[in-house]
This record gives sequence, structure tokens and C-alpha cells, in this order.
Amino acid sequence: MTTVTKSRPRTILPALEKIYLPLDTFAETLLRVLAGALLVTHGYGKILDPFGAAGMVEGLGFYPGVFWSPLLSATEFFGGIFLAIGFLTRPAAFAATIVLLVTVYFHGIVQGEGLGGAEKSILWAAITFFFAIRGANGQSVDAKLGKQF
Repeated sequence: MTTVTKSRPRTILPALEKIYLPLDTFAETLLRVLAGALLVTHGYGKILDPFGAAGMVEGLGFYPGVFWSPLLSATEFFGGIFLAIGFLTRPAAFAATIVLLVTVYFHGIVQGEGLGGAEKSILWAAITFFFAIRGANGQSVDAKLGKQF
């Protein structure tokens, strides 16, 4: 078995490590919690009317809309909750990444907004992809359970 060790480059001003190191876990946790909370906020309206986006998803080529619309709603709302609390972090983040890549296509290509219209979705997708690969840190339900997906 190979062990991977992570080493960081030394800081130019070593005194700053006293600031950076203690905030490392906090910063990662904050990013995960905010990403999840904002996904919940974005998905809240959809979860109240899970079939409301059926026409929109069919317009993107996802048939039947009555299947994909509730899946979209649940991914944003419940996936956001899971991401925020760090429960089943990788699958929740992976599902969110897929949804966000579709929104990149929607805004950038379908709506013809190009990079300017898709940039927010690209950033969101990068954040959720980070957690899909990395998982949650020690400040998560996954860590408290002692298992990650």
C-alpha cells in the first residue's frame, strides 16, 4: 500500500503560518457549508413544486420531465443539506456537480449567454467537484460516523 503525504510549500513569511494553519479546516468547512446552504436556498422553490421545472428540463432534452424535475429539485435541496452538514458528501457533491454542468450548458449554449452567463455555474461546479473528490473534512457528519462514501 502506498501512502500519500501532502506537503505544503513553506510560506514566504513563516509567521503567517500561525494564521493559516489554524484557519485551514475552518476555511474548507465554511466553503462546504456555504455551498450546501446556497444550494438549499436555490432548490427551495423547486422542492415546493417538484414538477414545476418539467417543461424546462424537457426543453434541455431530459425526458420525461416528470422524472427529471423532481430529481433536480431533490438534488439541489436535499443534496445541499447533505453537503452543508457533510453527510454522504461525495455523492451529494457529485450529483450537484452534474446538475451544475447542465446549467453551464443551459446558460452558455442554450441561452446563448456564453462564458459570462455560465461563469457562476462553472464556479459552482468547481466547488462541488472539489468536495466530490475530497469528501468532507473532520467537521462533518461523515467524520462523526467514521465513514465516507
